[in-house]
Amino acid sequence: MSAVAWIAAVSLAAWVWMLLGQGFFWRTDQRLPRREAPGTWPDVAVVVPARDEAEMLPLSLPSLLAQDYPGRAKIVLVDDGSTDGTGALARELGALHGGLPLTVVSPGDPDPGWTGKLWALRHGIALARARGRQEYGNEPEYLLLTDADIAHAPDSLRELVASARTNALDLVSQMARLRVVSAWERLVVPAFVYFFGQLYPFRWVNKAGARTAAAAGGCVLLRTEAAARARVPDSIHQAVIDDVSLAKAVRRVGGTIWLGLAERVDSVRPYPRLGDLWRMVSRSAYAQLRHSPALLAGTVTGLALVYLAPPLTLCAGVLSVDGAAAWAGGLAWAVMTATYLPVLRYYSQPLWLAPLLPFTAVLYLLMTVDSAVQHYQGRGAAWKGRTYARPEAAPER
Repeated sequence: MSAVAWIAAVSLAAWVWMLLGQGFFWRTDQRLPRREAPGTWPDVAVVVPARDEAEMLPLSLPSLLAQDYPGRAKIVLVDDGSTDGTGALARELGALHGGLPLTVVSPGDPDPGWTGKLWALRHGIALARARGRQEYGNEPEYLLLTDADIAHAPDSLRELVASARTNALDLVSQMARLRVVSAWERLVVPAFVYFFGQLYPFRWVNKAGARTAAAAGGCVLLRTEAAARARVPDSIHQAVIDDVSLAKAVRRVGGTIWLGLAERVDSVRPYPRLGDLWRMVSRSAYAQLRHSPALLAGTVTGLALVYLAPPLTLCAGVLSVDGAAAWAGGLAWAVMTATYLPVLRYYSQPLWLAPLLPFTAVLYLLMTVDSAVQHYQGRGAAWKGRTYARPEAAPER
């Protein structure tokens, strides 16, 4: 066989293995597990870190205030150094909509070595636990950690708690359905969920005792006792990819975790332009690779072999009348396309986008390389006016 045919054959073998041996990552059937209403509904504290979220809060905070939860629940919104009136707007929305009690606090700038979100969560969790002991004589049994751009259906909290109680789970996380409206969102966003599932197959995450651990930071229900055992967020204070780090910390101390796709938990944040999506991905892509040049090189090579080789070898095989290359490349592309269809259906997107996945993979490859370039230029993980130091540059704690 020719060199092109060999490349196509290796790519096809990789896709057959991923189709059958990577936890069926391409399926979208991991939804909240069975749930029954508990006899007594436990206390819950909802903690919302928010930095410059005045645009998002009118679309998200009312959904939390309106939670139809049978037990006691309170909301703590942590204004993380906002300059757009986030805290004042949150108080106005709380007074306007009523519903669950709302407390807004501002902890000040993060200590060195802390990311802003985890600093905010630290103060929100500490306040929620202290208030519970003071007012009820006990801490809330669960903490719902949710972002300021996430809108919840009225029964979201109830369903999360019922699922956690029924299945004895310490952590229940749902990947919020991201907005898909603009042309770039249609091209890039479903692939984000697809690639995440490929890295962290939900079935592997949800298997008891498995090594794979992950969560989706927009919606995490966490048992307070498990958080204390895992010393979170203190034990992960420097993490840029905080949700995966949180899940790993809980699993390390023997906690049970579950991750799946949401049905009525939605991100309201728009990413209308490619630049918006680019910044969203590149700010943490190199951190995902543990800032390792070797892992970066392996990732670039792997993406090229798995996603770019199929269409390129198909075209090369057709042009050079190399039947083996054309057939292997075409079959690899067909398998790739088929695995992408369930995610497109989940997002109600046209199925003709599936064959374009190699082009989308090129964009993600470039975003990852750009993330590494930013890291070595000292810009690190930049987000909302903050740039976080390299891990090796952070002070000892």
